Amino acid sequence: MEAPGETTIRCVGGIVFDDHGRLLLIRRRNDPGSGLWSLPGGRVEPGESDETAVIRELREETGLDVIPGTVIGTVTREPYEIHDYACAVTGGILTAGDDASEARWSDAADLSALEAGGELVDLLYVTLREWGALPKA
Repeated sequence: MEAPGETTIRCVGGIVFDDHGRLLLIRRRNDPGSGLWSLPGGRVEPGESDETAVIRELREETGLDVIPGTVIGTVTREPYEIHDYACAVTGGILTAGDDASEARWSDAADLSALEAGGELVDLLYVTLREWGALPKA
């Protein structure tokens, strides 16, 4: 039997709100979840800190520069262990790139519609609600 964590892939995500309380989402270009909306983020590279990975991943996927804050929550979606950080935007221009085919700001009504339409990655809406991290607008 393998020890816990031997096959776990450490990942990070960014929970980012704009000045209007809208949540930053990306549409995933690749699996897992290709074509579905999710938080921006990805794998932590060997030797990389979570903070560095969050900054890199959000820049690559959204074109935005961020400063990561505290961990809002952690989820395991086998084999991924995802640590989602509150982030503040410091610059850049919202542009989809890398693993994202689209990037946008989502208000509460939009996020609910995406959830109802089955367009969000599994359990994203429920998890954000449990963490108190749904859009305010």
